[in-house]
Amino acid sequence: MFLVIRVRGTTGVNRDIADTLKMLRLHRINHAVLVEDNPSYMGMLQKAKDYITWGEVTSETLTEIISKRGEFIGGIKVTDEILADLTENTGYSSIEELANSLINGNVIASDLDMKPVFRLHPPRKGYEGIRLSINEGGSLGYRGKLINDLAVKMT
Repeated sequence: MFLVIRVRGTTGVNRDIADTLKMLRLHRINHAVLVEDNPSYMGMLQKAKDYITWGEVTSETLTEIISKRGEFIGGIKVTDEILADLTENTGYSSIEELANSLINGNVIASDLDMKPVFRLHPPRKGYEGIRLSINEGGSLGYRGKLINDLAVKMT
């Protein structure tokens, strides 16, 4: 499971890339989504690599993101208490269980009436550079496990 974060804005974006970002549900800067690791999504990530960054998310990081920035449809924050109340509907009693099942692919966020997009803050200390890839000292492209550090800076 990949965590994908939009780093750059919409000015001067090619129409094909803008459509790809729309299909990924990345409409604004600092929005994040969870994406499966399959060939069609990998092609979309490669196409939009100059506007996003992505990597493999850990369960601890996803738990923190869901607890701080997760929302159900209607603007209700995701908490352990609300999940416990919805246990008969969702089957999850804590955010940790929910994060583990999301990473394993057992459930998707829209099945639980959870918003698929996480609206994150800009990272503390800023991005390294929004025009260069991660290999060149910037912030764009595939990060691997380093996406967890960026996501923690943004929650």
